[in-house]
Amino acid sequence: MKPDVKQFSAEVGGKTFTYETGKLAGQAGGAVTLKMGKNIVFCSATMSSKPRDGINFFPLSVDFEERMYSIGKIPGSFFRREGRPTENAILTSRLTDRPLRPLFPKDMRNDVQVIIYAHSSDGDMPLDILAINSASAAVLISDAPWNGPVAAVRIGRIDDEFIVNPTYTELETSTLDLRVAGTKEAILMVEAGAEEISEEIMSEALVFAHNAMQPLLDAQIKMAAEVGKPKSEYPSFAVDAEIKEKVYSQAKDRLVEIAKQGGSLGKHARDEAVNELRNAVVLEVAGEEDADGITGAVKEAFEAANKKVVRDQILENGLRPDGRGTTDIRPIWCEVDYSPMAHGSGIFTRGETQVINFTTLGTPKDAQLIDNLTPVEAKRIMHHYNFPPFSVGETRMMRGTSRREVGHGALAERALIPVIPAEVDFPYSIRLVSECMSSNGSTSMGAVCSSTLSMMDAGVPIKAPVSGIAMGMISDGDNYKILSDIQGLEDHLGDMDFKVAGTDKGITALQMDIKVDGLTPEMMGEALQQAKAGRSHILNTMLETISVPRPELKEHTPRITTVVIPVEKIGAVIGSGGKTIRSIQEETGAKIDIGEDGTVFISTNDGDSERAARERIEALTEDAEMGRIYTGKVVRTTDFGAFVEIFPGTDGMVHISQLDSERIESVEDVASVGDEITVMVTNIGGDGKIRLSRKAVLEGWTAEEAAEKDRGGGKKGGGDRNRSGGNRGRGGRR
Repeated sequence: MKPDVKQFSAEVGGKTFTYETGKLAGQAGGAVTLKMGKNIVFCSATMSSKPRDGINFFPLSVDFEERMYSIGKIPGSFFRREGRPTENAILTSRLTDRPLRPLFPKDMRNDVQVIIYAHSSDGDMPLDILAINSASAAVLISDAPWNGPVAAVRIGRIDDEFIVNPTYTELETSTLDLRVAGTKEAILMVEAGAEEISEEIMSEALVFAHNAMQPLLDAQIKMAAEVGKPKSEYPSFAVDAEIKEKVYSQAKDRLVEIAKQGGSLGKHARDEAVNELRNAVVLEVAGEEDADGITGAVKEAFEAANKKVVRDQILENGLRPDGRGTTDIRPIWCEVDYSPMAHGSGIFTRGETQVINFTTLGTPKDAQLIDNLTPVEAKRIMHHYNFPPFSVGETRMMRGTSRREVGHGALAERALIPVIPAEVDFPYSIRLVSECMSSNGSTSMGAVCSSTLSMMDAGVPIKAPVSGIAMGMISDGDNYKILSDIQGLEDHLGDMDFKVAGTDKGITALQMDIKVDGLTPEMMGEALQQAKAGRSHILNTMLETISVPRPELKEHTPRITTVVIPVEKIGAVIGSGGKTIRSIQEETGAKIDIGEDGTVFISTNDGDSERAARERIEALTEDAEMGRIYTGKVVRTTDFGAFVEIFPGTDGMVHISQLDSERIESVEDVASVGDEITVMVTNIGGDGKIRLSRKAVLEGWTAEEAAEKDRGGGKKGGGDRNRSGGNRGRGGRR
């Protein structure tokens, strides 16, 4: 039987988005395809029938699966099938998760699984926006309880004008790459990279984005009304109100006492005091035997009581857990040149958050190769972020890079890219590794700051130093406080996590997650301005340690010299099967990379090696010049003259009459194979054939005299060069 397919469309930024359901995956809780042009994304959303045992959180999983068939490619892996998710897939999964999660019931323990496939991609339209919108629609029409829908748009800025959902091609010239997700009433999630744009322009872009997404929300609401399933009942794991009230009354005064100690307690001392109080309250309320089996509920009620006390102290008294005011930044100290062997290193410490960054400079060939659904084939700027368990005083299994580490690393990388010099000015691949040594709030922004210090220590000529800060917000609906430089507890208990990075000129990266409705444009603008003041304070403190990039690279850093050769000469440098370039590298010790545009990168720690390699390459690609004198090797002789290689791969003929000032009977009287002789170029024919004269050098002819005398004689035999093996100068090949 033919399926009952339903379609719902929306026009956004001149592009048509079409939601479709009823054709695929009939057994999923909700299944939607979202089409835009030649791009198709499929999403399923399914809820388990029973809650998961032994957990105290809502279990949501979101996975974006790249499928290479969507762009007509076979995967480049050994097995020729998709394996572990790419960084792009992980970031898209995280981006989709962030606006969905806050709208699920907090007391639900049933698993909800969202799976997204790329079914078709034109290779020029980013699929992350389609992923978020399809996921929202799939959850919305499923039986999973959810307070959606949400929609997402991407905003670019070209020639001072905002554009909606730009392509990768358009993003190349855009000064802004902003992704925003939200509901009809509010923004929930922001992710942005920018070319040092102002806070005012960023605020305008956020409002523009929220208005632009409304048609997508309208289409989803209409879709849910027509085909949406009834929402399932679920067993609530909410704590009984009576227990919550009892725990709050028991714990409040003692929690306030801990809160008032503020800065006199460090993170671990405060945690220890709160844990001791929690254990005491559990005994008081549940009893030692826990006859009613309410220990778990009491612990959860205590966490809610602690959250309320901390939030109330901030809202009512402006008292933060560590005693700071709302705009105060924790003490900062910095250090550079920590590692004697890294090309650059920097330590950034802010309060109990500490990150060390190490810079490594490599050749263009060291760039990371990319095999995903984007048109990006390689990237020369790589930032890697590591978050070990000891950084928070814990132990856990080390199981490779987590999604969180990928996401935080990408955020810091995005913040730094706008200040990295272009390859033509600084021909290095750059790897930055941020090691989190201690964490109590915003290690990702610590990674931005330590990376800046590290690159400056390495001598990378960045356009401007970058600093970053994490902002927070506490709101009760009527009142709110915006907090600068939030620590871990404020992030956990607060209503907003708002990270801003940039130079003294403007914003380079922005990431925001909102846990409550009602963030107005005015509040957002206030947060951006308060973040600007905090970033400036942090940056000025960093610059007290190192104010500008070092003028020279460190001694053990590879030196890269660039030489530009004609594209048609690339083959001469590479040689048959790479023989020539390998021999240059083996003989000089230099590492050589050649770009498709003819740019040759010579990397070496030794100036003599660099010079030798450069001279070899220049010789291979050199063109003969009229009147110029060369010393070359005789490579072949005939009755009428000698062929002399004036530079590798290119030779010319010296007619017997031009071998000496006096008449000679035999070529071998003056020149034998292997001899070195000095000659002048007297003619370069239209066909590239070169005539040489030793006589011109012996008699001291000028270039003009050589050209004039060449027209009067010495031509005989020049036409025989093709018969005799001829000019090997074309293309530089033998």
